Amino acid sequence: MARKMRWVVSGAMGIALLAAGCGSRDREATEAAINATQAAVDAAQVDAEKYVPEQVQAAQGALQSARTALAKNDYDGALAAARDAANKAKEMAVAAVEKKKEWEKSWAELNESIPKSLEQVRYRLYAFSHGARLPEGMDKDGLEEAQEEYAQLKQSWGEATGAATQGNLREAIEKGTGVKEALAELRETLGFKT
Repeated sequence: MARKMRWVVSGAMGIALLAAGCGSRDREATEAAINATQAAVDAAQVDAEKYVPEQVQAAQGALQSARTALAKNDYDGALAAARDAANKAKEMAVAAVEKKKEWEKSWAELNESIPKSLEQVRYRLYAFSHGARLPEGMDKDGLEEAQEEYAQLKQSWGEATGAATQGNLREAIEKGTGVKEALAELRETLGFKT
């Protein structure tokens, strides 16, 4: 990601240099600035699509505005839009890195707490099914429902860890958060103290 960031910054600097040499409103120089911006956007876009897709759309929109202005021979407008797109590409790369770190932290927290909680629930269900006194308001049918819910939560957690293994942190966190919430309710049903 650091190399991509350097590429984005280099592209933005190239645009600035080309823009400075574009006082004569030279079409070729403006096209070169737009192409450099496209390269900067492309370099930042790979990771940004996963983490900040709305910023990818904004950068692409600014780039399209540059092309539209160029087509109308509005070189100043094209250069301004290209600079805007380059700035958006730089912001997008930074935001993608920050969002990735945030998601990795969220996933690490879920990955630490949920397996422990699932194990505690499994142990409690085992104890109840082997004669331990059921919590107030729970009968054998309620115990069976709790066991089925536990099995579903365990499966959902497996899907969340699978998504994380494949690099899809957004899906992993969404599923993991759902498991965490449902697990909290199940723990309450089973008589865990909060």
